[in-house]
Amino acid sequence: MNKQLHILFLCGWYPSRVLPTNGDFIQRHAEAVAMKHKVTVLHIITDENLAIKKEIEFAKINNVETYIGYVKKTKNPFLKWKRFISMFIELSSKISDFDVIHVNTLFPFGLFALYLKLTKNSPYIISEHWTGYHFPQSKNIGIMQKMLSKMIVKNASFVCPVADNLADSMKQLGFNGNYCKVPNVVDTEVFTPIKNTNKTFTIIHISSLFDAHKNVSGMLKVAKLLENEIGFFTWKFIGGSDKNYKNLLKKLNFETAKIEFIAHIPQQEMAIHLQEASVFVLFSNYENLPCVILESFSCGIPVISTKVGGISEFFPEDFGKLISQKSKKELLASLLFYSKKTTENKEKMHTYAVTNFSKETIQKMFSNWYYQSLKVNS
Repeated sequence: MNKQLHILFLCGWYPSRVLPTNGDFIQRHAEAVAMKHKVTVLHIITDENLAIKKEIEFAKINNVETYIGYVKKTKNPFLKWKRFISMFIELSSKISDFDVIHVNTLFPFGLFALYLKLTKNSPYIISEHWTGYHFPQSKNIGIMQKMLSKMIVKNASFVCPVADNLADSMKQLGFNGNYCKVPNVVDTEVFTPIKNTNKTFTIIHISSLFDAHKNVSGMLKVAKLLENEIGFFTWKFIGGSDKNYKNLLKKLNFETAKIEFIAHIPQQEMAIHLQEASVFVLFSNYENLPCVILESFSCGIPVISTKVGGISEFFPEDFGKLISQKSKKELLASLLFYSKKTTENKEKMHTYAVTNFSKETIQKMFSNWYYQSLKVNS
């Protein structure tokens, strides 16, 4: 089977006017699939600024038909669910017949997929990105969510986590299903290697800058140690402001190093910053498979990362250094190494990204599971 299908993306996370960057990696999956298939996105989100009870937006973005339903905020969880269900019924009635449902983050939108399977005999696959299934974060998952999630996974044709490590965590919770890894996608035409003429040792970190997750405070402390060792360098923190780190920055009192905080920027601008960097650093306490590591590889930029989640599954030995979680000593040693290293096999790194994470590669992987799910369901 190789025909064009109509894929319904049911998305618990997706960029919207409320959260413009939320689930942008899911949007990139949808755009990759849209290279071959018709793709319709259905996303529902609460909007606390909504003056009326509900509002629907439709747009065709990068060949993806996108329906976003906004519902009025309420503190009553039952009323919230009622509004979400009502919006789902209204939005789904606007969407023509589809072949396969692609759920993004299994709970709670997997419940809608399960409903459509039971009522329309529509098969569904699940893409999963959530770090909340890893221990100890998984202790926060309630009994009802676990029970419903098991049911959703059991009825899915395939479950496609971005890493085997995430699949293992889900299985440990009793979410038994047909697992097949599909990694995040990289726009390998935007994230390309260039000849870097920047002579300043430049470190880059890109994330939400949420400290409990990304350990920004740990990186800043290592930056001070690095300043004591080599003096001047630049470290860019992209994705937010320094408002949560002002006291720490004052205490560390950088004298020669240049520490920059840059707000969230579009991918095209992000690629330029990566291309000009000497090394990318991720010092996270937990992860799945961060897009920024793959995008760094695509730019031919080496990566220093903590060995957490599924990162090591796509991390060739000569593309960077994997270090122990919270180890400032290992991070400092790795940074000192790259402050003296001047050559990288940029084309080898970019080719690896194209082979494993390009839009075409990811589209083919998902297409295979769509066709398989139709066979299983017939």
